[in-house]
Amino acid sequence: MDRKEVIIRLPRILVTYGFRNLTLLLAISILTFVLVMASPVDPVGQYILGLGTAVSPEQRIEIEEYWGVNEPPVERYIHWMTELSRGNLGESVLYRRPVAAIIRERFFNSLALMICAWILSGGAGFFFGCIMGMYREQLPDRFLKKLCYLLSSVPTFWLGLVFLLVFSVWLKWFPVGFSSPIGVLKDNVTIWERLHHLVLPAFTLSFMSFANIALHTRQKLVDVLNSDYVLFARARGEGKWTILWRHGLRNILFPALTLQFSSFAELFGGSVMAENVFSYPGLGSAAAAAGLNSDVPLLLGVTLFSALFVAVGNMLANLLYGIVDPQI
Repeated sequence: MDRKEVIIRLPRILVTYGFRNLTLLLAISILTFVLVMASPVDPVGQYILGLGTAVSPEQRIEIEEYWGVNEPPVERYIHWMTELSRGNLGESVLYRRPVAAIIRERFFNSLALMICAWILSGGAGFFFGCIMGMYREQLPDRFLKKLCYLLSSVPTFWLGLVFLLVFSVWLKWFPVGFSSPIGVLKDNVTIWERLHHLVLPAFTLSFMSFANIALHTRQKLVDVLNSDYVLFARARGEGKWTILWRHGLRNILFPALTLQFSSFAELFGGSVMAENVFSYPGLGSAAAAAGLNSDVPLLLGVTLFSALFVAVGNMLANLLYGIVDPQI
């Protein structure tokens, strides 16, 4: 199959992936709903607690009837899915706002964070992986390998706390947290101020995938450099950097790209830790707040949206593989 045939078959491939993603989201919605129903979370009690006023037993019964918490689980799930199909994800108990509005607002913050971390981890991991491969078993390779092993074993939240202590508290190079300066209206925040608040969270999150990509790239490059055609190129007098440019990059770029795209779910999970450490207002911090405060509508909405985001990311990655290498 050539690249042109892949592009011609693209609509059918999209329909196939769309059906798979719909069935995946349906399964996740059922599983999430069952887990929430089986948990000791009391959404009505949390709602009343958020009101800050006393509620009589009669008023509590009216609230339960309004929300339908005493209905059979199947009816409640069907009602929830019906409202979901209309774009209504419910109202957040914690923020007193529609869940869809919260997800829409916080998604772009999380997306900016994950894109920056994704580019940093992929670019730096590939670069240092090439350095390790070219200087294998030498001082740069040994040092960078130990650094990668160390970063692989360090928890994200601990690394974020260290960066926060060093660069924000001691050196005062970056702000302590948030996505914009405190006391400044949203419309008055400049792009440079947003980037200044984004650097530390993105830098912390990028270390989640950096080590894996670097070590994987190193091993692939070592295999290429030990191949027969590279030995023949050396015999013809080609330098090692010329060999890397002509033979190495072409053979190691695609495996690194595959590993990079497979890190979507890992980055989304790591953003929960990074956003909470830096008080960054993204989907990860919203999910953590929803879980800690028993905000069931927001928790269900973020869970479904995160599953959709990861599924679409994996779908785009698979489509890109087919365009880059039609044999797949």
